[in-house]
Amino acid sequence: MIAASCKDALDWSMTPGQAGDCPEGCNLIDAVGAQDSAVYLLMDSAYGSDELRSMAEARNLIPIVPAHLQRKNPWLLDKQRYRQRNEVERLFRRIKAYRRVFTRYDKLDVIFATFVSMALICEQLR
Repeated sequence: MIAASCKDALDWSMTPGQAGDCPEGCNLIDAVGAQDSAVYLLMDSAYGSDELRSMAEARNLIPIVPAHLQRKNPWLLDKQRYRQRNEVERLFRRIKAYRRVFTRYDKLDVIFATFVSMALICEQLR
């Protein structure tokens, strides 16, 4: 998961494939911390729990996440802002352009994480 602001990655983490998204989302919100001004946090519906949304709002992060269709009390979605989520998806596509990240040749997570960080740095410098 990558917590991103506009086109810049603020923080990211790596989890096992079978791990749930929401607990790691809470860890990322803790890592990003409180913001001086409001920052929109574009997330997909896997991060739509009440706990995660309240954590984000307490840190001056405005969660933009669609409510699950079967939710009893769904919240309103700012569709105009949610369309900007494609910038996050494009960031994923750009870092996958680095062959070593895309193919994941590395056996150790620390080595793979280093190359993902390098890809993010290269994209920031572009």
